[in-house]
This record gives sequence, structure tokens and C-alpha cells, in this order.
Amino acid sequence: MKKLVVYYSLGGNTRAVARRIARAIKADVLELHTVKAYPDDHDVLVGLGKQEVSTGYIPQLKPYKVDLDKYDVILIGTPVWWYTFAPAVKSFLTGKNWKGRKVFPFATNGGWLGHTPSDFKRALRGADLGPVLNVKFENDVQITPESDIKAWLSLIG
Repeated sequence: MKKLVVYYSLGGNTRAVARRIARAIKADVLELHTVKAYPDDHDVLVGLGKQEVSTGYIPQLKPYKVDLDKYDVILIGTPVWWYTFAPAVKSFLTGKNWKGRKVFPFATNGGWLGHTPSDFKRALRGADLGPVLNVKFENDVQITPESDIKAWLSLIG
């Protein structure tokens, strides 16, 4: 079974989790990058993120060379932005046929997934969707036990 971990990470927490997951299940990796960089100023970024989520903004992604049809299982990772997945992940999910694909989402956050699971369900309509893994952080310190991640990975096979 060929696996792919697709993720977007701004601060690095999602990247760290995605890379550990990819190593654990011997998966290929695709990191999503937006064409337009986000600001470094945290306060400006928080305001911009809220605006993008509330307006349904879909940022343009830098091109990537991955054929999703070559993968049996796709894991999709995102930080939680204003109670949902990041706009870059929304951009990746939009316009693809997810029917019959096995997809396992995971989300990093500072304490709450919000409506991320239901948003994944809606965006991945038709997919054989696994449960959303919730990976909590306090700043850069992961507080979700590794055993929770291993249990979720055991569902993938």
C-alpha cells in the first residue's frame, strides 16, 4: 500500500508531526507552500488568518509534482486556523475527486479542533475518511501523547 502525507505548516508544529508520521509509516511527503508568503508579525498574521477563513479565501499554492492517483492512502495535516483547516489546505482539497480514496486527516492546535472534523468531512466528500487525529501543542511543545498518534496510525495499517 503506497502512502502519502500532505501537509501545510506555518510555525513548524504540523511539519514536525507530519515528518514523524511519514517516517513511521514509510510514506512519501508533500509539503504545501503558498505563492504569497504570510507575514512574520504574529498579530498581523492572526488578523489575516481570521479574515481568510471567514471569507473562504483560497490561496494559490506553489506547484507540486505529485500524482495523487499513485497513492492508496493519503494523510492530510493542517494547523487549526480559526476552528478549521488552514486556507492552504482548503486550496489543496478543492477541486479534487476524493471518491473512494482512503484519507486520514490530522490537525495541530493550541487546544481545540473547532469544526475541523466536520469541515474535512464536507471537503472530502466521497472519501473513505478516517478519524481526525487531534495533536495539541502548548507553543512548540506537543502535549498529545505519542501513544495517541501510534493508536491512530494503527488504523491506517
